[in-house]
Amino acid sequence: MATPKCPYFGTCGGCGAQHIDYPLQLENKKQELAYAIGSQDSTVFSGEQYGYRNRMDFIFYGNGIGLREKGKWWKIVDIQECPIANKQLNILLKEVREFFIGIDIFDVKKQSGTFRYVVIRTPRKSSSLSFVLNAQSPRIKEAVEKIKEFGTKTSAENIIVTYVPAMTDVSTSPDYFVVKGNDILEEEFLGKQFQFPVQGFFQTNSVLAEKMQEYVHTLLQQYDTKNAHLLDLYGGVGTFGVCNASLFKTVTIIESVPSAIDATKKNATKEKNVTAQLLDAQYLKRVSFSQPLFVITDPPRSGMHPKTIETLKVLKPQCIVYISCNVQQLRKDIPKFKEYRIKSAAMFDFFPHTPHSEAVVELVPEKKPEE
Repeated sequence: MATPKCPYFGTCGGCGAQHIDYPLQLENKKQELAYAIGSQDSTVFSGEQYGYRNRMDFIFYGNGIGLREKGKWWKIVDIQECPIANKQLNILLKEVREFFIGIDIFDVKKQSGTFRYVVIRTPRKSSSLSFVLNAQSPRIKEAVEKIKEFGTKTSAENIIVTYVPAMTDVSTSPDYFVVKGNDILEEEFLGKQFQFPVQGFFQTNSVLAEKMQEYVHTLLQQYDTKNAHLLDLYGGVGTFGVCNASLFKTVTIIESVPSAIDATKKNATKEKNVTAQLLDAQYLKRVSFSQPLFVITDPPRSGMHPKTIETLKVLKPQCIVYISCNVQQLRKDIPKFKEYRIKSAAMFDFFPHTPHSEAVVELVPEKKPEE
């Protein structure tokens, strides 16, 4: 048994495994991956147990800011400082807490009030605050003026105001405007610069995300790829495609979110062999690819669409690097590639003290018996 570092452990609904020794947490996650792929042979990557997270969505309530209570979505635990958040994130949390006192808080049961969330993002290269307001509040103008005043005092580089309908419980929306800075954040992996939208998805553990980039790059270096094509599927803002562009003749990054593709095109400016295409992965058969083909696929928690898997089986890549944020779904998807075998596997503990992890599985065609 370990001693939890967080004073809110057991009450906060966030990370619930701080009482478990960290080596045992890693072993449990490794065994979960082993069960999913049917093999104990995997490599484990980990980083800091605390201070690793670069995004937190805090809820305004009463006279405080916090996270949901364990098992009680309507109750909030007041959070002074979050041990799993990085240093800059906690600095911004303190600034928000000290400034926004006596404001009009959104009541989730009454569906009224103004201030709902503050989304704090602190990747290694930049920082942002997104104040999420109830779009139906009659006091929005007052709230915006308060946020603008805060913008002159805070150390956050970028501030946006986001509007969401009262009847929804989300912390992002296309309905927003910039108060300070801009709506783009920056990060660096393997010496490459990446921009991504403040409202968009990006890995919340910068150190492990870079370790994963390095690992995937090393996997692909094993192959003769100088005349090959790389398909980066569910490519986000292009991190895997850009980081591995130097290994391939050409690279195609496919993503279904318009803002992510816009960022990808900027991120790939220096890579003349990279193209980005806005497309839902289930329609992959609409695109033609040169051979030999290598694939990196990084689907959402729901996994790969069945049509996408069928298209990949027709394309017959020389290698498929499957990156999964949901090991249970990975277990369902891997057997669908019947003509492939697992060459290697790795577990990355992006989220210490939680049940979540990320996995990278290298798939190669089954060797046909000699005739």
